[in-house]
Amino acid sequence: MPKGYWIARIDVDDLDKYKAYVAANAEPLKKHGAAFLVRSGRFENPEGTSRTRNVVIEFPSYEAALACYRSPEYQAAIKLRTPVSTGDVVIVEGYDGPQPS
Repeated sequence: MPKGYWIARIDVDDLDKYKAYVAANAEPLKKHGAAFLVRSGRFENPEGTSRTRNVVIEFPSYEAALACYRSPEYQAAIKLRTPVSTGDVVIVEGYDGPQPS
């Protein structure tokens, strides 16, 4: 079964208030088996638009990624994030097929 991923790009307007969101999302992420693969850090944006923070979170499955996002705990965390940031979140299914050789 392919893994699931959240891909998020966020601009934070108030870092101190954003920290409340980070604290609140820890429980639902842990509950659904999440692991951060990318959490800010250096980046280049050779094409398209960008935001100041980029995050990739891996879940055991696509279903787990959706369940986490839809959980009451994460929906409560979102209410802390949206007033102090602007962003894009995409939930995608991983790929288990052939790779370039």
